[in-house]
Amino acid sequence: MKKIIHKAYWNPDKEQQWLNELAAKGLSLTDYSWCRYVFEETEPGKYIYEIELLEKAAGSPESELYLHFLEDAKVEVVATYMRWAFLRKKASDGPFAVYSDCNSKIRYLNRVKSFWIFFVIFELLIGLFNIGIGLFNLYYFRLEDFHSFSWTNLIGGALCSGIGIVFFFTLLRPVYLQIRKIRKENTLYD
Repeated sequence: MKKIIHKAYWNPDKEQQWLNELAAKGLSLTDYSWCRYVFEETEPGKYIYEIELLEKAAGSPESELYLHFLEDAKVEVVATYMRWAFLRKKASDGPFAVYSDCNSKIRYLNRVKSFWIFFVIFELLIGLFNIGIGLFNLYYFRLEDFHSFSWTNLIGGALCSGIGIVFFFTLLRPVYLQIRKIRKENTLYD
């Protein structure tokens, strides 16, 4: 029996944890599209899931070659969305970690960090640009048409800037802290 769950995740680690919790209860992911997860009932704990941000779009030759390599290693590609790949492996085959050493995990996290940096900078720039337009029109033009336009820009700019700040603290900073923690642990063991 299929079950569809609509849910939004911004943190791939939390999303992966959620998928593994559901798999442990007998719901295994079979398909994904934006905020739409399709599950089927299977035996509890049959699969272990990993989510990976690919270096290029899933349809690119490099990514397709990499995904075929994973399939040869008994890793099933459940779904791809933009640059994200949803992977699973049978739990009976043993532990599943795409990145098992510190350096490869740091390279992966740097890719995730770069992905989120784009969104943070984009939101902040759009927000500051709109605030600037709003302030310029508000103080230099006293016409009624510009006045209502100015407030729209100011409010929209404040919202975009706020979203950029939220993205920084909820998406970018945790990845940065995770990289720092792995580097610190790596230096302790070296």
